[in-house]
Amino acid sequence: MVLAYPAVQLLDVTGPLQVFATANDLISKSGAAPPYAPQVVAQDGAAVTASAGVMLGTAPLPREGVPIDTLLVAGGPGVHAAAADNALVAWLRERVATARRTASVCTGAFLLAATGLLDGRRAATHWSHCGELARRFPRVRVESDPIFVRDGSIWTSAGVTAGIDLALTLVEEDLGRSLALAVARQLVVFLKRPGGQAQFSTVLALQATEDRFGALHAWIGAHLADAITLPAMARQAGMSERSFSRHYIAATGMTPARAVERLRVEAARRLLVDTRLPIKRICRQCGFGSEETMRRSFLRALATAPQDYRSRFGA
Repeated sequence: MVLAYPAVQLLDVTGPLQVFATANDLISKSGAAPPYAPQVVAQDGAAVTASAGVMLGTAPLPREGVPIDTLLVAGGPGVHAAAADNALVAWLRERVATARRTASVCTGAFLLAATGLLDGRRAATHWSHCGELARRFPRVRVESDPIFVRDGSIWTSAGVTAGIDLALTLVEEDLGRSLALAVARQLVVFLKRPGGQAQFSTVLALQATEDRFGALHAWIGAHLADAITLPAMARQAGMSERSFSRHYIAATGMTPARAVERLRVEAARRLLVDTRLPIKRICRQCGFGSEETMRRSFLRALATAPQDYRSRFGA
């Protein structure tokens, strides 16, 4: 069962639903009864318009006493208005207590947090909203990197497509790895995506500063094999070292040294996937100095080693 509301994010609803629907299809082909009864619910059972402009038909919120097995809370631009709806929050608080398991997708964590049921628990949300979630709900132990987090019977997931990762794990828990893998193959996604959402957030965060530091990032990209020092970057940016460091951290949320490391990791990722160059040569070409340094950088940034990354993503 997926909880929706006006301005919900469409893929937060339809992504997990498709995982369960595909599991039903595969089970039905074997002659067995489908295990899931996917349903979208909303207050009063009124149709809701998703943020993409698509109208979703819904059923009313189940009354007290009607059992709920799995309750998913979708995210989207309308989540803050939903979290301010006392009646909806009260309903959610009561139903989480009786459901076998509850999960949120993306910013749906804000609605779950409004119930108080995430207090003291580990939780994930979209990488760009982690700071806001931590500020608004300081008792929630927000983790910025995981694709999804399980704490007891409550699951929370990162941005948008992470809802598919989460749903696949729920299917694996219910029906076994083989069936979950078959669903993943049918949907052409990974059963278990390697690394965390940091692998997506770093380069996007740097791209958001292109107006100010775009020329610098282009220069770094052209000199990855060289020793890139703070004084050299400050000169390229036309600032003093102290001023450059301060402005760069304010714009990107990371130190210049960490940005260089992440850009090197990004370049190495592309070479690992798109070429058959030996890892030792990629290491030199991207300026890591040693294979061990490159391995440690990959583990920090992606939570996976270079060879493992190539084996999963390489052609």
